[in-house]
Amino acid sequence: MTKAMRFSVIAAALLLASSPVGAAQLNSMDEVGAALQACWTPPADSGNASVTLSFSFKRDGTLIGPPKPTAIKVGGDDKARQVFVDAATAALRNCLPLSFSPTLAQGMPGKVFTLQFNSPKDNAKPIQK
Repeated sequence: MTKAMRFSVIAAALLLASSPVGAAQLNSMDEVGAALQACWTPPADSGNASVTLSFSFKRDGTLIGPPKPTAIKVGGDDKARQVFVDAATAALRNCLPLSFSPTLAQGMPGKVFTLQFNSPKDNAKPIQK
């Protein structure tokens, strides 16, 4: 194998390694919301709680800056609220990068999205623009 061929093989392997394993291309914001909710596991004993995160995506499926909590409804003390917010933020970050279709990716930069993370999980609210 020549140096050029080895370089091509290595470059292809690096590209594959940098994309999410088995990630399906997302074509709509409903699909984005479902993909992000699939990563969410509420903290144990969080009761009937929710946090809404506000965030923006880059075209490559990563975030522009950190997500910001815009509404927090968690019973208990400040520590309980922080645990819930941290769990939602971690779920969002652990799901990234997402794989957007070219059409969806064109409309991503600069738009702010919100997603509500609920406990129990089946009370999920879809992503909104």
